[in-house]
Amino acid sequence: MKNYRLLTKWGFAMMFCIALIGCSKDKEEKEEKEIPGIKQKDIALVDDKVAEFMTKYNIPGLTLAVTKNEKLVYVKAYGYADTEANEKATITHLFRVGSVSKPITSIAIFKLIDEGKLTLDAKVFGEGAVLGTTYGESAAYTTNLKSITVRHLLNHTSGAWTNTTNDPLPQQPTLNNAQLLSWVINNHPVTREPGTFYAYSNFGYFLLGQIIEKVSGKTYEQYIKESVLAPIGITSMKISSATLAQRQPNEVKFYFSGMAGDVDPYSENLNRIAAAGGWVASAKDLTKLLCYVDGFSNRKDILSNSSITAMTTVPTLSNYTQYAAGWTVVSPYWEHFGSISGGYSVLARNGKDAINVAIIMNKRGISSIRTDLNNLCWDGIATNAEINWQDIDQF
Repeated sequence: MKNYRLLTKWGFAMMFCIALIGCSKDKEEKEEKEIPGIKQKDIALVDDKVAEFMTKYNIPGLTLAVTKNEKLVYVKAYGYADTEANEKATITHLFRVGSVSKPITSIAIFKLIDEGKLTLDAKVFGEGAVLGTTYGESAAYTTNLKSITVRHLLNHTSGAWTNTTNDPLPQQPTLNNAQLLSWVINNHPVTREPGTFYAYSNFGYFLLGQIIEKVSGKTYEQYIKESVLAPIGITSMKISSATLAQRQPNEVKFYFSGMAGDVDPYSENLNRIAAAGGWVASAKDLTKLLCYVDGFSNRKDILSNSSITAMTTVPTLSNYTQYAAGWTVVSPYWEHFGSISGGYSVLARNGKDAINVAIIMNKRGISSIRTDLNNLCWDGIATNAEINWQDIDQF
């Protein structure tokens, strides 16, 4: 932390006069960056691409952060946190990250493994398993169900509960989490042998959230805040507010995209989808978390080397070869995208150049947004050799 000299009365008066005659654009930029004493220079290559992306998809507000060698070298917010209130987005505003919550859940699982409280191959259901036989009827405990392990849930290879056919997570909205779990076991049998077939599953990550609660003795959110985030100085991340009336002062307003299949951003049960897609965060905090699990050498990782290796090892399957345990991995690159009502996001690691990138926005956008966000993240920022990143650290 830099030391600052006290201003004399004369010096203060001069500074005040200079501030008054300075242009409003400079003032706005300083307020947006909110990092006194650090002179981050705008990078037109980045800002122009962001502006083009936001215009194409009519995005109200967006924030991004970039680290190089685990230093925060660029962080900026664009547009509005709340268009109706004319509230500009800042780098401390919290945005919904959607399925970028899955890497957060994965990190928590591997933290429990490092603590000796869990193993990757621990069975989830059945006698002696992590969740035992508490949920559902005994007749539903088939060989396939009892064969599911923590690893299968992380890899999306449980053999059931796929998003593309009959995702059970949004079903039976009046049930609490325990009731939903019992209902799913009774009504959604495991049709494939676990570990043999990839099928992306929000419900699988819901189960990982239940496992975290069972093993830690804390709520899912509490364990992650206390054991994962607080030790590295992240205090603002939380599960998103369910309704507009519950919106916290630093949480942006979320907007309906109008795209087919989208829903009102304030109509979902965020507590239910927490482990699969419920977190809100700033881009700065997302990249900071990644810096503590990315395997680079400038910051001490909060996970063991063996856990980081396991977290990023892709299983050998006939139908998919890129999803590891909470990350899509094509070594040395990791990424995860997040799509949720009221938000779209990406968190990425360029292992070749030691660059991490987070981009989050407060509207989902039309279906082609995934391709353009991918291009913005990777070609525009993470692997763009034309960008000369400053050697500064704004964490």
